[in-house]
Amino acid sequence: MTSNLSWVPPEVDTTVPNPARVYDYWLNGDHNFQADRDLGEQILKIMPGIRDAARLNRAFLRRAALHMVEAGVRQFLDIGSGIPTVGNLHEIVQQLDPTCRVVYVDRESVAVAHAKLLLRGNDRCAAIQADLRDANDILDAPETRELLDLDQPIGLFMLLLLHFVPDSWDPHAILARYRERIAPGSFLAISHVAADADSSGLDEAIEAYKSTQNDPIPRTHDQVLSFFEGFDVVEPGVVGCAMWNPQGAGDMSNDPEINALPYAGVGRKPS
Repeated sequence: MTSNLSWVPPEVDTTVPNPARVYDYWLNGDHNFQADRDLGEQILKIMPGIRDAARLNRAFLRRAALHMVEAGVRQFLDIGSGIPTVGNLHEIVQQLDPTCRVVYVDRESVAVAHAKLLLRGNDRCAAIQADLRDANDILDAPETRELLDLDQPIGLFMLLLLHFVPDSWDPHAILARYRERIAPGSFLAISHVAADADSSGLDEAIEAYKSTQNDPIPRTHDQVLSFFEGFDVVEPGVVGCAMWNPQGAGDMSNDPEINALPYAGVGRKPS
């Protein structure tokens, strides 16, 4: 866990927990503070399987990225990328093809600061601080323009992000702005907390999360599926995170309840 705070941007209040840093704690990462660990433990007591769910979401990232590389995609945009931790997107895709390019985006300054440190010396990756809603600012950022060719297919990731987007922001309109800008053949990967999974403690965990100043909004299967409007959903569709094309025992949990959430899916923009 982090002990040297010299890298922390001055505007960051390390006494206020942050979802990205809590997630990092659940993944046994090093980039979290006491407030994040305290909240992480509080939620673990409410939902003991949440650490497994975080791990399974990370495994979904890997499988979705492999699917996209196998389909010929060599450039990626990860929005809401969070704190860099084990199994980052660029590590996965560049292991398969070192020419792959990745742009990470997060509105959390700590996440971006860590990503920039991690990416030093890797001229095929960049990290920018921006808000999901600012699609044109993200897609037209100098770092994005330098690394990504929007006339060619990209892999767009929004994992455990959209459940922090309230309906008042019109998430469908936000997604439409990205869909309109990316090339045919591009992929969209989403994971999202499930409202209709049989998961005990979810309401209590959401209440605890309010201390992060980010209120999760679980959505039903049909609501998550609707985020893929304009994309052809890849088999097996929108399913429990662990159920999306598992490749081994490490991609599954021993708890069927955990395997059912969060929802995850991949869509392809038709040619």
